[in-house]
Amino acid sequence: MYIILVYDIEAKRLAKALKLCRQYLIWIQNSTFEGELSPLQFKELQAKLKKVINPKKDSIIIFYHKTGFKPTKQTIGITKNEEQTFL
Repeated sequence: MYIILVYDIEAKRLAKALKLCRQYLIWIQNSTFEGELSPLQFKELQAKLKKVINPKKDSIIIFYHKTGFKPTKQTIGITKNEEQTFL
């Protein structure tokens, strides 16, 4: 499935969340990631993120769609990450 993940996490937990998300997805901009995951990888990522965040102070939003979804991507301004892999 195709994933777009964005988060707003307090600084003291941010490094752990960033490292975890980079293990599964491509970092595309501050607090924003994208990529293709299997259903199992998606469940693993969700479970691990729940252990990292404080649900009363942090927020994670995940947009997802079944495999085969081909979104169009346009960047206006600077590119935060030179990796241009877009699934």
